[in-house]
Amino acid sequence: MKYVGKGLPKLDGIRIATGQPVYTEDLTPANTLVVKILRSPHAFARIKTIDTSQAAALEGVACVLTHQDVPKVRFTLAGQSYPEPSPYDRYILDEIVRYVGDEVAIIAAVDEKTAIRAMALVKVDYEVFDPVLDFETAAEHPSVVHPEADLACNIDIGLQQEKNIVCSHINEVGDVEQELAQCDVVVEETYYIQAQAHAMMETYRAVSYLDHTGRLVVTSSTQIPFHVRRQLARALQLPASRIRVIKPRIGGGFGGKQTGCVEVFAALVTQKTGQPAKIVLDRRETFTSTTSRHAMRLKVRIGADKEGFIRALDIEGLSDTGAYGEHAPTVFWVVGEKTLPLYNKTRAVRYHGQVVYTNKMPAGALRGYGATQGTFALECAVNKLAEKLNLDPAELRLKNLIKEGETALAYHGKRLGSSTLHQCIEKGKELIGWQEKYPRKEMGNNKVRAVGMAVTMQGSGIAGIDTASAEIRLNDDGSYTLLLGSTDMGTGSDTILAQMAAEVLETTLDQIVVYAADTDISPFDPGSYASSTTYVTGMAVVKAAQDVKSRIIQQGANFLETTVEEVTFDGQLLHAGDKSMTLEKLAELSILGSGKLQLVGHGTYGSNVSPPPYVAGFAEVEVDQETGKTTLLDYVAVVDCGTVINPTLARIQVEGGIVQGIGLALYEDVKYDTKGTLLTNSFMQYKIPCRKDIGNIRVAFEESHEPTGPFGAKSIGEVVINTPAPAIAHAVYNAVGVSVTKLPITPEKVFMGMQK
Repeated sequence: MKYVGKGLPKLDGIRIATGQPVYTEDLTPANTLVVKILRSPHAFARIKTIDTSQAAALEGVACVLTHQDVPKVRFTLAGQSYPEPSPYDRYILDEIVRYVGDEVAIIAAVDEKTAIRAMALVKVDYEVFDPVLDFETAAEHPSVVHPEADLACNIDIGLQQEKNIVCSHINEVGDVEQELAQCDVVVEETYYIQAQAHAMMETYRAVSYLDHTGRLVVTSSTQIPFHVRRQLARALQLPASRIRVIKPRIGGGFGGKQTGCVEVFAALVTQKTGQPAKIVLDRRETFTSTTSRHAMRLKVRIGADKEGFIRALDIEGLSDTGAYGEHAPTVFWVVGEKTLPLYNKTRAVRYHGQVVYTNKMPAGALRGYGATQGTFALECAVNKLAEKLNLDPAELRLKNLIKEGETALAYHGKRLGSSTLHQCIEKGKELIGWQEKYPRKEMGNNKVRAVGMAVTMQGSGIAGIDTASAEIRLNDDGSYTLLLGSTDMGTGSDTILAQMAAEVLETTLDQIVVYAADTDISPFDPGSYASSTTYVTGMAVVKAAQDVKSRIIQQGANFLETTVEEVTFDGQLLHAGDKSMTLEKLAELSILGSGKLQLVGHGTYGSNVSPPPYVAGFAEVEVDQETGKTTLLDYVAVVDCGTVINPTLARIQVEGGIVQGIGLALYEDVKYDTKGTLLTNSFMQYKIPCRKDIGNIRVAFEESHEPTGPFGAKSIGEVVINTPAPAIAHAVYNAVGVSVTKLPITPEKVFMGMQK
């Protein structure tokens, strides 16, 4: 293939490096109002009275809006396809505030300084309630986070408001208790995965205005333009046809911008005043008033026979969704969906548990989306099982993991279409030097080196739900315009999708202009999440390219006065016997001449399967026995993402995900005080790994061929974050015998564990 499988640079790589792309704030109209949010100082309270008179009277203030000024229709900010599984549990502004940082009032003024001055003049009297801060006791807490009668769900997710339970879930095949009782070896352990901040470079922001027809236009740094349009329509009680959402370049998202954290506030100001409005969250607000990863407690029981075959697997989960339920049920479901099928020699499996409300910042989507939490718990337990069986953990996995063509209890008869996970393990062992280094080596000076491993799976899009479309137009000069609704967040997805189109059309990348994403112009796409872009949108692009190519050949047959079967097309010339025509001439005649028809190809794709990519991750650490400090020396990730469309961009995705996984494993922790105030509200308090923290990262690919994917491709964006935490935890245990079951793995935890 000419383009697929080639490590081509990003289409906009040089422009990004030289600061040329246009981001949301660059598209601010003149005389735009600046929007600021007055936020709650209390974790749980009711607004008894709110006096905005002084603030509204301040010169330069355009409006001050409170819960009395918004539509009383509950909605969700989760970026999910309709009907969203997330509960409709919020107003734009509510008289009840549910976490420190919750929105109390919206202030819009001519400039930021005036808006901040006005914010200080708003007088609020609160009735303070006892907050729910511990998610392990939330279901028994006397305070009810959501006492309202109009909270609604589109589907039954097991909501029990009076117990602060957002979602209850069980997925069971076989009799787990009976199988565990018959196992020769059983491991039980409880694991805690902390909340994690997205820490993207560009904070949340949106700009809104009314166009010349009076339609609301919202420009936003978002992963989900079409879902944002639907959110705004419901929240503002406007027809969706009166709303246009434009996504320019995005300075990172990692799932955070799969939640509509800011768009509704700017849009409401424009709706109320008729003026353009802009909201930009500062870094503190991004940390305290948006979303994080769901903190979870996962209890794992895993049993095996004396031959080392895993026969029973039971995972009981408890998830903290914070003050609102965006993504609460779906993240929780994914924990089981992306772990139970891995080990398919089982006779019984079960995943069950609950998601609870607390009076903390809401949780939401973050790269890995539940699979990260599930992988940490399951893989740590598998490593513990290997030790109890006196087996090499790599050999235990090779014996038990699902293979291509096989099924699993959780798949209910469906067969796995592609996998090279076993080859990934073998390659990873070779690269890390497993045979020589496992389990540990004394280095002198109280330093010990050790290796650890983990494997993981994810998905490619949401099976049976998300459907993407693409459109390719042949322009009058013979070039193409590729119209997409997906959003490139810096991942290079625009480049990858253009490579696929170029491969089908046998043209060069410079002949394809990519336009994405504008809800007025782009075909529908759910957005960039659930590892869907390469797989779902990619297949839509392939179909659109094939469609426009067939139309070109048909038009060529018309102009050359022959049959379609006689025409050949090499991307530049159409031939039929001794007659030929250039693509440029065909395009010109089609649009401007006798053809009278611009040739346009359409493609739509949704899959009834979500083929899993796989990663085998291997970590080498050095632990200082005097301090407990863990230094990551080497990390090897071997990835099966099907056909690698662009090895260069795929490698960057893997490296970035591994770094985020290292942060989860060793550094990052969202911490609150006893009153529910977030303490880690800046990069001074919230530590993410820098270049010196991550050691050496090596990436390799073991390609498979996914029959349902474009050119055999699967996803790669999320799966790569999942293995560092369990692999590093395993390496630390092998080094000093300390099993850290509550992330992050800090020197204090390791040191205190050694003292015990």
